[in-house]
Amino acid sequence: MTHDGNAPVGAEVSSPPAGSAAPALPQESPAGSASGGTPVALRNDCPQPVPGDGSRPASADGGQPAGGSSFHEMWRELLPVGRHPDSRGYRRYAWTGADADCRAWFREQVEARGLAYEVDRNGNQWAWLGDPAAGDAVVTGSHLDSVPDGGAFDGPLGVVSSFAALDELRGRGARFAKPLAIVNFGDEEGARFGLACVGSRLTAGQLTVEQAHRLTDGDGVSLPQAMEAAGYDPEAIGPDPERLARIGAFVELHVEQGRALDLSGDRVGIASAIWPHGRWRFDFRGEANHAGTTRLTDRRDPMLSYAETVLAARREARLAGAVATFGKISVEPNGVNAIPSLVRGWLDSRAADQETLDTVVGGVEKAAREYATAHGVDLDVVRESFTPVVEFDHALRDELGRILGKDTGLTVPVLGTGAGHDAGILSGSIPTAMLFVRNPTGVSHSPAEFAAEDDCVAGVRALADVLEGLACR
Repeated sequence: MTHDGNAPVGAEVSSPPAGSAAPALPQESPAGSASGGTPVALRNDCPQPVPGDGSRPASADGGQPAGGSSFHEMWRELLPVGRHPDSRGYRRYAWTGADADCRAWFREQVEARGLAYEVDRNGNQWAWLGDPAAGDAVVTGSHLDSVPDGGAFDGPLGVVSSFAALDELRGRGARFAKPLAIVNFGDEEGARFGLACVGSRLTAGQLTVEQAHRLTDGDGVSLPQAMEAAGYDPEAIGPDPERLARIGAFVELHVEQGRALDLSGDRVGIASAIWPHGRWRFDFRGEANHAGTTRLTDRRDPMLSYAETVLAARREARLAGAVATFGKISVEPNGVNAIPSLVRGWLDSRAADQETLDTVVGGVEKAAREYATAHGVDLDVVRESFTPVVEFDHALRDELGRILGKDTGLTVPVLGTGAGHDAGILSGSIPTAMLFVRNPTGVSHSPAEFAAEDDCVAGVRALADVLEGLACR
């Protein structure tokens, strides 16, 4: 489906094919394939686990570090959920069986730790340590859903690491001065209904109830129908300012969706900002005709204009140091032996700043109109969604850097990202920050997405240090 033009999108979205609401996931990658380099400044060294034999990383005194041990156990439990047997990628779509299994896993983790379990009005899951009403809570977490045939790490790494970080802090004997919560935001990827970050958008009031009720999947099932079928009340959804008012800081850990940390040799980094980004629909309208009898000179073929525009997008992005992608296309009448009457393509473009993004998109549209004119084709360009730059809270970001460099004096790398996240959505309402864990391949939204086990445990330690610095005495 296409996005409501009034509803901005803050993360990658891809619609699954009709009838694909069943679960799926990727194969666990072997550990130890991360590139070398100097580890990020952490308050505890991160030992190398031995994969595959059930061993756990040992602490300096020979004991088991709670965070590292529980991370491995939880990761292996969650890994098979929603994995497709053929693609080995994940199909954890919102309000499906695979999503229900993930949500059940989350609740099990909550109850196993004696935390208070809660589902808010928008279907987001919460685990509370301490009284939420006390206010100034420190919250961490991410999401458990996936893009079609996505990777194992995007989202789940943040949720698993949050529980493991709490275990680590309890193992340290930490005393909490503020309430602590772990959250699983619903429908972050937007794979089923075509809009990303639905759970956090509803909570922050960035998606109206009316807009949410109009969302449908590839089978025509509406969001309210899907929620009701899953046992939740769709009439309760909407803004949740009282909940947000209780939160003093939200820190989301996420696998890096790029190779900046791999190139710098660091295991963990801090996010600076999310690039401005948007989606534009290009409609090239020509004339349908017979592919075998229409002379080339008599054709009004919109596919030619579209193809040239795809190349123009690559050229404009390369010249500007940005990214631009035509990743989705719709063709009418879509016959092998027919010249198309309509080629509709969706452009996704992102850049480090608004001026650069405007230059790229403007350049692509200018080229597209020139190609359309040359081929006798009409062109309409519609901006379907847009999200401006998100600057994470500078004071909170600086505090994370101070905490992580406390004992070593080393500087933790700070990097921007072109991917959207729940933390970006919430940044307009509460102070937010993000930690990134090294991805040696740079691949994301693919079964090839990967992070080495020792880097994952380093992320747990970093998150535990941050939570201790923000929430403990």
